[in-house]
Amino acid sequence: MLDRDPATFLPLLRDDVPLLDVRAPVEFLKGAFPAAHNIPLLDDDERAQVGTMYKRAGQDVAIALGNRLVSGHSKAQRLLAWEQWLQAHQGAWLYCFRGGLRSRTVQGWLREAGVDCPLVPGGYKAMRQALIDTIDTAPHRHSLIVVAGRTGSGKTHLLNALPDSIDLEGFAHHRGSAFGTQLGGQPTQINFENALAVRLLKLQREHVAPLFVEDESRAIGSLSLPTNLHAAMKTSPIALIEEDLEFRTQTILNDYIGDNSRQFLEADPEKGLEHFYEYLMGSLAKIQRRLGGQNYSALQDLMEDALSAQFNGEGDESHALWIRKLLTDYYDPMYTYQLSKRLERVVFRGNSSEFLEWARQRAEHAN
Repeated sequence: MLDRDPATFLPLLRDDVPLLDVRAPVEFLKGAFPAAHNIPLLDDDERAQVGTMYKRAGQDVAIALGNRLVSGHSKAQRLLAWEQWLQAHQGAWLYCFRGGLRSRTVQGWLREAGVDCPLVPGGYKAMRQALIDTIDTAPHRHSLIVVAGRTGSGKTHLLNALPDSIDLEGFAHHRGSAFGTQLGGQPTQINFENALAVRLLKLQREHVAPLFVEDESRAIGSLSLPTNLHAAMKTSPIALIEEDLEFRTQTILNDYIGDNSRQFLEADPEKGLEHFYEYLMGSLAKIQRRLGGQNYSALQDLMEDALSAQFNGEGDESHALWIRKLLTDYYDPMYTYQLSKRLERVVFRGNSSEFLEWARQRAEHAN
């Protein structure tokens, strides 16, 4: 029986040890680990055949079918792929779903070829459960400080400047608003949680400093924050970032217009700006009902004028007009109302540089 004590394998995840995942591609796509690479023993069709046979005739017959499906040339190809990957990734470990038959089969074939690779005890299932437990118990191990502030205050940039922080929007690959969609889409819920848990593992140490997280609703795009973590965030102290309208306008101009339009152009040099136009207009349409007809029409006109100027090579400064209006007419009033219900939790108020100094002092005091 393999030792399934999380202390045996959690360091592998924490230290980004290369992991060879031999599950079928469909399993890997549903959920995997940040340092894992998929070279399957059975492809999706073969896995389905073996699974059906297992249900009909039992394990021995299913194993025999698997051995027939992966034999001769196909076996040699897969063995070569595993060997080449392991040669390029020294110190790697191997796993399947439960650390059972598939991974032991691959390990045995590799040994016959003169290659030794250790198995992860309990496989994917054990590691996944340990990461879920890591997230669920995080609020008991860490004191959280929620970084809040009006839209455009640069909260994500501040978090990334702190060593003891979690960029939830970064892991979710979404900026957390109607305009937050990014190219490439979002990870699966499982991959989001796994990456978050690995980050938490990296932050665990004997003397734990306060852990800074951005003020978020339960949903970030199509993903959901883990229940225990979000519940803890709703009762944690708040550090309130206060920046003026021009600072916030420039932050949004840089992040949502400059960076995003460059990404669209890099992805498609010919039609990138057209896709960027569709992204901005589609994002505005998401909040049309909440804006009201008059505000929506005014913002739409300003946005179209700014995009026309950008298409004509006049830069992106024209976008500042609709950004200011969107902030003052929509996001700021909404945020003021939301904050009014949480003022008793505010433990810091100040601008970005003042916050970074305050956060540094808090960390030094904790250590």
